[in-house]
Amino acid sequence: MKSKWIVFASLLQFSFIAKAQQSEWDSVEKIFDKKGNITGNVIRVTFPRTDLNVSVGDTHVMSGLALTSWVAIMKMSNDSMMMNNKCMMMDDLVLQDKEVAAAVSQLVASGLDITAVHNHLVNETPAIKYIHYYGQGDAAKLTEKIKSVFAVTGTPLSAVSPQPSIAVDWSQVLNIFGNTGKQNGMLLQYGFPRNEKTTDHGTEMPAAAGMATAINFQMNGDKVAATGDFVFLATEVNEVITALTANGITVTAVHNHMLFDEPRLFMLHFWGAGDAEKM
Repeated sequence: MKSKWIVFASLLQFSFIAKAQQSEWDSVEKIFDKKGNITGNVIRVTFPRTDLNVSVGDTHVMSGLALTSWVAIMKMSNDSMMMNNKCMMMDDLVLQDKEVAAAVSQLVASGLDITAVHNHLVNETPAIKYIHYYGQGDAAKLTEKIKSVFAVTGTPLSAVSPQPSIAVDWSQVLNIFGNTGKQNGMLLQYGFPRNEKTTDHGTEMPAAAGMATAINFQMNGDKVAATGDFVFLATEVNEVITALTANGITVTAVHNHMLFDEPRLFMLHFWGAGDAEKM
């Protein structure tokens, strides 16, 4: 009988957590006026820069390839009953150079920490920068803060209308990488989480909060463009730079996205274009 009560209490606690969490995320979605993707204790909301016309060489860079701002908000509390509503928010703003100063000013005015300002691409036209940021507090208040930052940029906040589906043969890539990628017409996207536990400000960071290597492919005529974001330990960085360079893929940036991560993580961005199987 005692074991039954333990099971019942566990189910009741789980139901309470799920309802409390969903209610909190409802406020985030209401403020953004946009649905987020909820994974575990993280809500992630994306803002593709569909307003931008960016090219690298003869490749028109789609927003899903390398031009999507996103916000991740997650619970910080270890309290299993979720009585502490403290959350953390991060991660990535995609901006034209001319938008950077206003965005930085608004981040500072809103009490959010800037953790990185850098490039992901090289030789792109127009020039694009990426700002990573961090905040703690109530989920709704954090959402209002980052929304005020979006407001000083040209980022479209409304949901993007689905594009007509285009049949693309990704078999060459799928045969090498496997079928776990997300196919979206001219785009094929993969995510590979780190195996070890990673934390920031003492809170465990799941893949949904940016702790996964992202590799994106975009069909460009009979060729593909490949770009993304490796998440590495310091000891791994130069081994991968060597491997990428040996295969004709350009390393475009090596940097950090966080200030208090453990273990220390480095993000490595790259660009390649050519035959799909070779890429």
